[in-house]
Amino acid sequence: MFCRNQTARATVARGSALEMEIRRGKFRKSVFLDTSQDSDIQKKIDHEIRMRDGACKLLAACSQKDQALEAAKSLQTCSTRIMAYMSELQRMKEAQVMQKVTRRSSDAGPMDDRHPCKGKVAISDLRIPLMWKDTEYFKNKGELHRCAVFCLLQLGGEIFDTDMVIVDRTLTDICFDNTIVFNEASPGFELRVELYSCCSEDDYSAGSTPRKLASKLSSSLGRSAGKKLRSAMEPGPCSPVSNGGAAPLLLPVPSVPGPKYHLLAHTTLSLSHVQDSFRTHDLTISGNEECSYWLPLYGSMCCRLAAQPQCMTQQMMSGCLKVKQLGGDPQSSTEVYAVLKGTSLFCYHRQEDVEANVEPAFTIAINKETRIRASEKDPHSKVQNICISNQYGGEEVTHTLTTDSREDTHRWMEAFWQHFYDMSQWKQCCDDLMKIELPSPRKPAPVTPKQGSLYHEMAPLATPSCEGLLLQDNAVSAEIRALLSSYYNDSY
Repeated sequence: MFCRNQTARATVARGSALEMEIRRGKFRKSVFLDTSQDSDIQKKIDHEIRMRDGACKLLAACSQKDQALEAAKSLQTCSTRIMAYMSELQRMKEAQVMQKVTRRSSDAGPMDDRHPCKGKVAISDLRIPLMWKDTEYFKNKGELHRCAVFCLLQLGGEIFDTDMVIVDRTLTDICFDNTIVFNEASPGFELRVELYSCCSEDDYSAGSTPRKLASKLSSSLGRSAGKKLRSAMEPGPCSPVSNGGAAPLLLPVPSVPGPKYHLLAHTTLSLSHVQDSFRTHDLTISGNEECSYWLPLYGSMCCRLAAQPQCMTQQMMSGCLKVKQLGGDPQSSTEVYAVLKGTSLFCYHRQEDVEANVEPAFTIAINKETRIRASEKDPHSKVQNICISNQYGGEEVTHTLTTDSREDTHRWMEAFWQHFYDMSQWKQCCDDLMKIELPSPRKPAPVTPKQGSLYHEMAPLATPSCEGLLLQDNAVSAEIRALLSSYYNDSY
């Protein structure tokens, strides 16, 4: 536990240092190597920092509860993405350094350069059951406790968030209908699912919490001490409430006023949890009944976790071959255009048939039970044959492949070995192709204002109001409007 906490603190420290480099304009020169990958992640970090700054300004300006909850959700998501991207950059830098050290090492032995293919991992139908007390759910007694919840899902450098859901005792399950697809997963992936919760009944008006706290303390401390405390906590031009400066007192004053989401539960899913069906997984619960954001979780979550390795969906090798079956005429062979994909070697009459989606002439099974070997060299031939053996109903059937050159034979054998390696790493995901329903594209922002949308409710407000926080033109600037518009329309 000590090592884990120490590692987490070190990661946060590195992330803070990197962000300072970014803001000082030294992002490219002193931190990262000039590579396309670094440039892509840099753009992502720049984007999330702008979005986070916009979310902070919006959160400070919110006067309505639903707006504040959505803004706080955006702030939490942006902050998590920034830390994940910075950790990914740090990992890339360390890998680059290690690679250089390995190359320079004179006593370094031969290395296996074989790596498993990437794949898609999709999580859908996320359900988290609740366990309300009988008096709360069936008899509808007690105070109505309502929380806003959402999930953050992270796999490597990819982070997605679900929609926000308001939960109270009228619900038996927290349901997220989002289908989230990670496109760059390796077989050793770790998908972390985090459930965040925030009590939606608190007062989130800017500065309200410090004022209320000061009022309570002043009545307890007496008139003289209380007056000093109230003046110290009153939001002013240099107060922590107004600009995030250092707190004059050692009090838990947030840098940005408004709702705060807390981690309620989490779990980590890996390849062993992948199955083409609806399954239940254990949750690790944080907090207790004394927390304002607490919800009576059952301790588990249900979801469908599917994976599609690239070796199951893409052509791993293709080319012209001559195929003959054992037991047939040894002098006769069929010329085909072969495609290695999934659990089969598809054999077409012509290459054009592949592009036209014509059914293959025949297929040869390529799975974990298949045996492939290169035949002995024929002294009268310039090539080697490739023998593929499968069991069909207790009988072994062998197909012999002949290429046009030894180089082609070598390429095909390498493709087969890589294919078997991919299958061994992705395991059950290569038994059959799992179905992944891609999420529908995000709907464009409507032309007319829609209730509940932060952008369309906040941006048009330009006239002062007597209630809540005053929203002037300068408060909702063109920059914030552009950021919010980008947030709702950006699909990446």
